[in-house]
Amino acid sequence: MLTAFTNATIFNGREVITGKSLLIDKEMVSAVIDPHKIPPEAKTVDCTGKNIAPGLIDLQIAGGGGYLFSDSPSAEALTAMTESIIKSGTTGFLIAMPTNSPEVYGKAIRIIKENPHPAVLGLHLEGPYISSARAGAHMKSYIKQPDIREVEALLKEAGGTVKMMTLAPEECSRDVIRLLADHGVTVAAGHSNATYEEAMTGFRNGVRTVTHLFNAMSPILHRNPGLPGAAFMSDQACASIIADGIHVHYDMIAISKKIMKERLFLVSDAVEETLNGPYPHVREKDRFTLPDGTLSGSSLSLLQAAGNCVNHAGITIDEALRMASTYPANLIGVTRKGFIEPGYKADLTVFTGDFKVAGVYINGADQLNTSYLNKS
Repeated sequence: MLTAFTNATIFNGREVITGKSLLIDKEMVSAVIDPHKIPPEAKTVDCTGKNIAPGLIDLQIAGGGGYLFSDSPSAEALTAMTESIIKSGTTGFLIAMPTNSPEVYGKAIRIIKENPHPAVLGLHLEGPYISSARAGAHMKSYIKQPDIREVEALLKEAGGTVKMMTLAPEECSRDVIRLLADHGVTVAAGHSNATYEEAMTGFRNGVRTVTHLFNAMSPILHRNPGLPGAAFMSDQACASIIADGIHVHYDMIAISKKIMKERLFLVSDAVEETLNGPYPHVREKDRFTLPDGTLSGSSLSLLQAAGNCVNHAGITIDEALRMASTYPANLIGVTRKGFIEPGYKADLTVFTGDFKVAGVYINGADQLNTSYLNKS
């Protein structure tokens, strides 16, 4: 079935297009064409005054829809979380699992395997091979030193469901990092007390990105540039950042963007309120905290993060959208996502000028009016 989206500003991941219509054919983007060339049999969606972007991709989100997934991984939690995240404008995401027990990791892996969904791209394990000195909201009792045989067993159990792992490069050998990378895991440095030199060594060993830049890591100082300084100086390493104005000051986001350019991308790092399990989160007005007041996660959607970059950090709208779609897709190597071009999946986020969700499409299916869940 052909569907034509008309009267919208199209951000295709490379340029801004006006005066054209977007044509999709079933699950795929077909063409961007002049409106008078729309085939007569096409269904038309009038997007007057709205914007269309490649579906947003969040590489670090831990909860939604009333569930913190790590608290009790289940099909019910996964379904509720997925539906909630999709409604916020995100069409693909990695579920972030904080440092936890092997049993919880194993259960999460099994649930993901048994309940596939096109928006669920896999798991992002934050830990357990992180620094106790930079644990942040993570439980220190679960932090451990990496054992190569244990990592091999985890990868075998995961069967490709673990797409990203955050670790402390000063705690992990080159062999561990390379083993993860060789199994298709994007290795990230985070919750780390690495010196500048240790961080740069980690990048040379295969660490490709940094998790929530500035948060839970060695600070950037004039006598020790730390992990953030290494991220700035690297030619290849990327970094995620939380653009809520709480985790990181908006001016620091602007500075980081000026230095890192296309290597900086957005994550929500959103959690959900829960008072159960090892990771209780208390909902405050604009954030989540532990019961003792420690900042533990954001209440952002990825679309809101992009809007904050435009409104508060001086980043152009097309670049902010790339930070929330194109760059994350490229980093973890998901195919045919992150651009609106012929041959790419028809994953689309439609939004208003004030960054409110107006439409979400995954594989060409309307997510706000017709649930895609449980469909093949």
